[in-house]
Amino acid sequence: MKTRVTELLGTRYPIIQGGMQWVGRAELASAVSNAGGLGILTALTQPTPEALALEIKRCREMTDKPFGVNLTILPSTAPPPYEAYLDAALDAGIRIIETAGRSPKEFISKAKDAGAKIVHKCTAVRHALSAERAGVDAISIDGFEAAGHPGEDDIGGLVLFAAASRAVKVPLIASGGIGSGRGMAAAMMLGAEGINMGTRFCATKEAPIHDEIKQALVRAGETDTVLIFRTLRNTGRVLKNAVSEEVVATERRPGGCEFEDIRQLVAGTRGREALTEGRVDGGLVWASQAIGLIEDIPTCAELIERMVSDCHAALKEGMRAFDA
Repeated sequence: MKTRVTELLGTRYPIIQGGMQWVGRAELASAVSNAGGLGILTALTQPTPEALALEIKRCREMTDKPFGVNLTILPSTAPPPYEAYLDAALDAGIRIIETAGRSPKEFISKAKDAGAKIVHKCTAVRHALSAERAGVDAISIDGFEAAGHPGEDDIGGLVLFAAASRAVKVPLIASGGIGSGRGMAAAMMLGAEGINMGTRFCATKEAPIHDEIKQALVRAGETDTVLIFRTLRNTGRVLKNAVSEEVVATERRPGGCEFEDIRQLVAGTRGREALTEGRVDGGLVWASQAIGLIEDIPTCAELIERMVSDCHAALKEGMRAFDA
C-alpha cells in the first residue's frame, strides 16, 4: 500500500499506532513497526527526558524499522520540559515526531533542522490549516469518535476526513473510531492517505496493559463510551465505568463542577494503576467508539495484515457494486 504517508514515514503500510499515555511503550511500538506500520512511543509516559532516551534505546533493540515519538503539548501552569523531551528524541536519532495538543510551531524549526518529519494531530480543519502553514509534514485529524480529547466541534470522521482532505495539501491521516479494514477503506475513499489507531492497538497481545482491560474492550460495544469534561470545555472520550460515570454525575450537579471536584477521580496515576493492575473500574480507561468493532486480541502483525487484507477487499467490493 504505497501512499504519500508510507513514503514520508518509510513504512510498508500507512498505519500509525496512536501515541497513548501509559500505553505507547517499546513493547507495542516495536511490534507495530515490525508488522509494517509505524509504532509510536509516548514521550510523557516516561517520567523524564532521560527515561525517554532509555525507552528509545529499548525500542531500537526490538526493531530495526522506523518508529516515532509522540509529544503532546498541553496548556498547563506547570508544564513538563517539552523541549527537553524533544531534544532527547532527536539526540537519540528519532526522525518522526508526532505532535498533539496545542500548536507545535515553536518546535518545528528545531525538529526540521535535525532532519525530522512532523505529523501533527488535531481535531478541526482550521487547526489543520494552521499547522500546515506552520510547516508540518502531515496532518492526523481526529473525528469525534476518537478516544482522548476529540475537540469541542463534535464532527464525526465521515464529514471531518472529507472536509480536511479537501482543505489541506500535505498528506492526511484519518484518526478516531477506526478499528477495521472497512473503516480504513472508508477513510481512504474520503481522501486520507493513512490511518491512525489507538484503541484497537490496546487490544493486542503486545499492548503493555493488563489482560482484564483488554477483555473489557472486547466485551464493550460502540455505546459503551462516555464523554467527560464537557462542562469544562475539554471533552474527553473514555470507557464507561464506575469512575467515568461518577465524573459525569459530578459535572451534572446543580451549580456546576470545578476541576478540583473531580481531580481525585481522573488523576493520571490512578488511570495508570488501573491499566497495569487490571482494575476496570479503578480509573479512567481512554477508549474510542471503535470498541464496538473489537472481537479478539490478536498480535499486532495479525491485526495489521487483517486490516490491510480487509481494506483491499472492501475497496474491490465497493468498485464491483459501483460497476453493477
